[in-house]
Amino acid sequence: MTDYLQVSTATETREAAVKLAQSAVSSRLAAGAQVIGPVISAFWHLGEFGTGEEWQLLLKTRADRYDRLEAHLLKHHPWDNPEIVAVSIIAGSAAYLRWLDSTLSDTSTD
Repeated sequence: MTDYLQVSTATETREAAVKLAQSAVSSRLAAGAQVIGPVISAFWHLGEFGTGEEWQLLLKTRADRYDRLEAHLLKHHPWDNPEIVAVSIIAGSAAYLRWLDSTLSDTSTD
């Protein structure tokens, strides 16, 4: 099942996260997305320690779509250097994974 990924990023606002979710899913780069938040982040940025409120975006896709999804997120993300990470989905219900495959079967992209 390593062909499936959960990709995450975060934005400063709910609206930006929803916009990224909608654009990635409508372009069929992800089968679905959830916006979670607000969450609190602690980080180093430009040599300074900070904390902030963010909205997390989780996208479900296949590994063969990752490069295009990453490029899409980088192009449309409001930050210059956003966190974009992917983890393998090592298990999932067969029906859900079939849905993920069928949802991504259209080859249209951004």
